[in-house]
Amino acid sequence: MAQLMVRNLEDDVKAKLQRRARRHGRSTEDEIRDILRNAVREEGAPPPPLGTRLSARFAGIWLEEDIPELRGQLAKPAEIDA
Repeated sequence: MAQLMVRNLEDDVKAKLQRRARRHGRSTEDEIRDILRNAVREEGAPPPPLGTRLSARFAGIWLEEDIPELRGQLAKPAEIDA
């Protein structure tokens, strides 16, 4: 396994990391490893499709139906009644 040394870290950042680690019941080193793992977890993975993101965004609010597939259909201009 690799090692990483961080120099010139502000004292208040170190103190906050230590408090956060205590709240989670682990060592500061374990806490920092977890933070770094989470920071790069999705790195390089393509974003989910727009429909999936929309569905997740509005889940439990008002979107109860599937979003219809629109690939291959031409865009239509909006109809505005004046």
